Amino acid sequence: MIVLQTDYLSNIRVTDHFAKGCNGKKINVRDYVYNENDTVSSYGILRGTGKILKKSKNFYYIDHGYIGASSRSFSKDKTIYKDFDGYFRVVHNDFIGFKLEKFDEKRLQKLNINFKKNRTSGEYIILSEPSSYMVDYFNLNNWVKDTIEKIEKYTDRKIFLHNKSSNIPLDLLLEKAWAFVSFQSTAGFKAMVKGVPAHFTYESLKNINSIEEIENGKIDQDIFKILSYNQWTLEEFESGEAWECISED
Repeated sequence: MIVLQTDYLSNIRVTDHFAKGCNGKKINVRDYVYNENDTVSSYGILRGTGKILKKSKNFYYIDHGYIGASSRSFSKDKTIYKDFDGYFRVVHNDFIGFKLEKFDEKRLQKLNINFKKNRTSGEYIILSEPSSYMVDYFNLNNWVKDTIEKIEKYTDRKIFLHNKSSNIPLDLLLEKAWAFVSFQSTAGFKAMVKGVPAHFTYESLKNINSIEEIENGKIDQDIFKILSYNQWTLEEFESGEAWECISED
């Protein structure tokens, strides 16, 4: 396993733990010479790592967890971690999708999630705008416009555009929302915990809810059992527990 590192402190901290647990070889992204036969991994898509992951045949992508992620704040398009005591997802040959297998509730119980009742009414649909980095990386220049047009084919509800820099907190918006729509935002899983169905346009997440289902979106709590086995703490990275489970796939 080649574990790519940047000079960014968050990347170094996360990948240090991951490399220890999988016995990986750490290489600064500037010094790495691409080999299509390498298995590579890294945290995030910035500072050159994303370009390598995108063309790699076998890679593991690390990012903040689906649920129970470390506390963080946002400044423009920058993510600032307040601590590193939360969960980080690890995805094989994808960026947010997860393996759809049946899992027990052991890890989910550790998260102690308080699921709210599914909403029965709602004033609007929250449309989560991708960050500029996601727009560039996944070529989403027309995503907002195209998604609004598609939503309007299936509902006449109002649409509220929201992003990480919005003045209104997402938690407040969710209180009166009918649905949450995004390309691949993990905030969609937060919405489902709050009782608001999440709909995705990212191919490997459409099976949760698609745009076509905007008026009858569902919340399958078994999804959270799956998520809990696809995300890990830094301690679980370092001990090898995470890699033992991940490498079984």
